[in-house]
Order: sequence, then C-alpha cells, then structure tokens
Amino acid sequence: MKFILASASPRRKEILSEFGYNFDVVNSKFSEKGNYDSPVDTVVENAKGKALCVFNALSEKIKRRSAVIGADTVVCFNGKILGKPQSSEEAKAVLSGLSGKEHFVYTGYAIITEERSFIGYDKSKVVFNLLSDDLIEEYVATGSPLDKAGSYGIQDGFDLVNRVEGSIYNVIGFPIEKVKPFLDELKSK
Repeated sequence: MKFILASASPRRKEILSEFGYNFDVVNSKFSEKGNYDSPVDTVVENAKGKALCVFNALSEKIKRRSAVIGADTVVCFNGKILGKPQSSEEAKAVLSGLSGKEHFVYTGYAIITEERSFIGYDKSKVVFNLLSDDLIEEYVATGSPLDKAGSYGIQDGFDLVNRVEGSIYNVIGFPIEKVKPFLDELKSK
C-alpha cells in the first residue's frame, strides 16, 4: 500500500517519518472551510476534504494501491476557533490571550482508500505558562507563529506550555497514536 500525505505541513511529515512510514506528498487543493458547527466538525470535514481532493485526482490504477492521509488542526479557546494568524500583531494578541490559560487542540484525520476510510479526531488540553511581553515579542519575531493554528508550535523551543493533557502529537498536528493501528494494517497489505 502506498501512502500519500495530502498536506505540505512539515510537522505532519516529521511525525510520519519519525514513526517509520514512507509516503509521497501531494498538497491538497481543497479550500479549508472556517467554522462548521463545532471544532470537531471543522477539523473532520477539512481533513476529509483534503484527503478526498487528492484521492479523487489519482488515476484508477494508483487509487487501487494507495491510502491518502488528510489532517486538519485547530485551536479552540473560550469556545472560539483560532486559526492561523493573519499578521504578527494578531499572533501577539492571540499569545497574550492564551497566556496562563487553558485551551483545546483538535486534529481531524482522514485516511481514504478505495475499499474503506478511517476518519476521526483527537482532542488535547493545553495549559500555557504566563508569558511575558518580551517572550511573546521574541517568539513572534521568529515568524514561526504565522503558519500555525493558535499562533504557536509546541515544538518550537520556546517556554510557552505548562502542560498537555492528551497527545502531544495531536498538539503538533497529527495524532499518530490514533491512526497508527490503521496505517500499520494498511502497510502490511
């Protein structure tokens, strides 16, 4: 079975590689939708849309032996979905708002094959440290927050997070623990 990651996310590529999966990358042309009725609906529908967009573009011959992996991650704070910031100022405001508080990270996943699909999500609770203005300025100056939901990456090496309840891989952007059994089953075919 050939795996195809329907994402250009370097974090998802790193996680899949770390766990020993070989895969091709085909960036999905699916336009992510904003807020569905809930963060769960948002990430699941976006993950499914990304995977199906790539899967449907494959030739019939390739479809028969391929599994397309889609994923989408959002941060939810005080009932509001936080996407990727549009500017450095927005990233600073988001980080200031998250400082010392808890929020939730949802990642939807969809693995599509010709015979069946595996679709779901994971949820992790993240509690931030109290962040100084200097730390926020220094972090945002790296540019890293600008391509991440919620304006941060837990893996970026800054002391942002006090604790995570749930999967850290989910917070990074791909809940490998949830999908690994299905991927391993496909890999063995």
